[in-house]
Amino acid sequence: MAADTNTDHAASDPSRIHPVDRLRPVHTLIPFAIQHVLVMVATPISAVFLIANALSLSPQTTSAVLSAVFVFSGLGSILQSVGVWRIGVRLPFVMVPGGAATILFISIGQGTDLSTAVGAVLITGVFYIVAVTLFVRLLKFFPPLVIGVMVVVIGINLIQVTGKLIVGEPGTYSYGDPQNLLLGCVTIVITVLSFRFLRGMLGKLSIAIGLVGGTVLAAVMGKTTFTEQLDGPLFATPTLLPLGAPTFDLVAAIPMLLWALASMAEATGQTIINGEIVGKKVEPTRDVPRLIRADGLITVAGALFGTPALVTSGENVGIVRASGVRSRFVTAFAGILLILIGVSPLARILNGIPPAVVGGSAVVVFAIIAVLGIQMLARVDFNQTGNLITATVGLAAGLLPVLLPGMYAHLPANAASLLGSGVAMAAFVSVLLNLLFHHTGRRDRHPKSRTPIEDPSRLEQRPGDYRI
Repeated sequence: MAADTNTDHAASDPSRIHPVDRLRPVHTLIPFAIQHVLVMVATPISAVFLIANALSLSPQTTSAVLSAVFVFSGLGSILQSVGVWRIGVRLPFVMVPGGAATILFISIGQGTDLSTAVGAVLITGVFYIVAVTLFVRLLKFFPPLVIGVMVVVIGINLIQVTGKLIVGEPGTYSYGDPQNLLLGCVTIVITVLSFRFLRGMLGKLSIAIGLVGGTVLAAVMGKTTFTEQLDGPLFATPTLLPLGAPTFDLVAAIPMLLWALASMAEATGQTIINGEIVGKKVEPTRDVPRLIRADGLITVAGALFGTPALVTSGENVGIVRASGVRSRFVTAFAGILLILIGVSPLARILNGIPPAVVGGSAVVVFAIIAVLGIQMLARVDFNQTGNLITATVGLAAGLLPVLLPGMYAHLPANAASLLGSGVAMAAFVSVLLNLLFHHTGRRDRHPKSRTPIEDPSRLEQRPGDYRI
């Protein structure tokens, strides 16, 4: 009876409901959901057009795959946000095609054929679901030290990727185009000014306002291509097996399976940092498997309609932190919008926003992720030698392939793919070093290093100011 009374009180007093679980009014739900969509919309569009160009897909097939990517990204966002049984983490997340997964899909398709690439995605989705039970047992080796290193590398890696939307690819004619630099900088400036001077709901929509402002400037400069995107079908729907029936080749799928392991480690970091942002306690052994199962289920379903592997994205985590809007129903509604975009011409039309404008918004969002990783590391005691070396070498291993892309190009393709993933290397090296320093031999063999703060003479002068 007491339990029922407590439930009634919670229902009658919305303030007692955790902000993550609070359903916001429709008039605020919609604009916040649109903000999430605007920031992440470039990822599915660019992924599909990259696949179409690399694998020479017909316009009809491209349209079907683009529709499928949006629809299943939307379904995945709803599943992660709302949750069904033990599938879905029930945190504000969106789902998009994985960047590395897209490249691997293209690589397998070029090395074999499209049907084998589809089969590799299906194998990967099943692997997610099956391997998660074993992966959970390894979570004890992912303390905040390791997670913090991973989140910093995730943020910096995303900044590097989206920065190219502003400056272009090195070696190309458009690299460093002053007009694109202007658009990216203006988008960032408008975003910053919105955070500084706008209040209430408008302040929380600063990311979207920056993107809209940059787009308006781009239109004045003649850099938008909305009218060019209008050609095409009025409605588009996913088509079952548009790339042909799958062919299952386990050897061909190995690179994608290795990527899946790294993706699971990345999902661990994203789940924990999202929980910290929204102020909701995360149980890694319970919540990480829920997230990974949803990734696996949507990946399997999407593969049947021609999509690359779909993964829960860190793209929106920075938006949640910047806006302060923590409701998971915002990202669930964003999922509905993604589905509507997938069956309408909006996917093509939104592609008319200049990449430099999207990059300006995305750089701000992803830089927030890197800062959140730094915030996690700030709580680690780096006076302990083991912690210091783990973070130092883990960051170096993760950032080297990000800052020096192609450094492993002369190695075999599979090895280069794995070693070239900054997040994978940061996770792998940090976990190994954490094992070395904290799970082997004597635990007290790595004493705290003495810093200037711990100078005994200073401690005698002001004993209350320092911890020994």
